[in-house]
Amino acid sequence: MKTNTQASSAPENASQNDQAEKGGATPEKDPNTVVLDTPIVRGKQTISEITLRKPRSGELRGVSLQDLVNLDVIALSKVLPRISAPTLTEHDVAQLDPADLVQLGGVFAGFLWPKAVKASMESLNG
Repeated sequence: MKTNTQASSAPENASQNDQAEKGGATPEKDPNTVVLDTPIVRGKQTISEITLRKPRSGELRGVSLQDLVNLDVIALSKVLPRISAPTLTEHDVAQLDPADLVQLGGVFAGFLWPKAVKASMESLNG
C-alpha cells in the first residue's frame, strides 16, 4: 500500500519497477509496511499488508506513553487504527496473528526512537 508521500513520487517508482523488470535492482520495500503472515479478511476484502505512518502527538491521546514503549496490546489496539493504511479497527487488531502484532509493534517502536538513536543503530548495522 502506498502512502501519500510515495504516491507523489510515482515516476521514480515507475523507474524502479522498470529496472526490476529488466533484471536491475529491485525496488526498495517501505520499512513501515508489514506483510501479514495471516491476512485479515473483512467480507470480500482481504488485507495482506499494512503500512504504518509516524503518529502525531494528538494521535497518542488516551494512551500511556509507557504502555506504548512496552508495546502493550491494549495501547497498540488504540493507536494502530489511527496510523494504519488501510485503516484497521480495534477489532482487527484484536484478531491479528500474534506474529503480525509483534511486527507492527516493532515498526511502531521505531517511530518512538530519537533520530540520534536511529543513526546509531544504522551505523551498527553497517
